[in-house]
Amino acid sequence: MRFKYCPECGEKLIMKPIGDEGDVPFCSRCDRLWFDMFPSAVIVLVVNEYGEVALLRQDYMSTEHRVLVSGYVKPGETAEETARREVAEEIGIELTENRLVGTYWFAKKGMMMIGFIARAKKAEFTLSGEVDSAEWVLAEEAINMVHGKGSVSYALLEEYLK
Repeated sequence: MRFKYCPECGEKLIMKPIGDEGDVPFCSRCDRLWFDMFPSAVIVLVVNEYGEVALLRQDYMSTEHRVLVSGYVKPGETAEETARREVAEEIGIELTENRLVGTYWFAKKGMMMIGFIARAKKAEFTLSGEVDSAEWVLAEEAINMVHGKGSVSYALLEEYLK
C-alpha cells in the first residue's frame, strides 16, 4: 500500500528523495516518512519423523491443490512465533524444530511470505474451522499435490527433498 495522505494527521503527502530509497511519501506537518506497506505471512512445511509432510485442503484457497500451513504475522509477533502459532491453530500440532528457509515475494497477493521447514512428531490433526482436511503425505508425493514450480509450497518441498 502506498500512502497518499498521512495516517496521523490527514495531510496530503509529498514525495521526498531519501538517499538510496528514492522518492518516499513524506508528511511535512508530522515530519515523517511513510514507506510502502505490505502484509507479511509465514508458510510452514511441517515434516514428521517418517519424512511425511502435513498437507491441508482449504477449499477457499484451492480445490485442485493442497497447501501448507500459512498465516499472517500479527503485530508484536516474530515470524518464528507466527509459524508455531499457525501450525498449532490450523492443525493442532506442536513443533519440535523450526528452521527459517527464506523469504518469497508472492506477487499475486502483494505480500512477503516467510518460509519455514519445521519438525514435529506424527500425531492426529486437530483442525481449525478454516481447514477442510489434512493428511500426512510422503514428501516425494506431496510435491505433485501442491501448486507447481514457482509456488512457495513447491520451493519449500524442493528445499526439503535436497
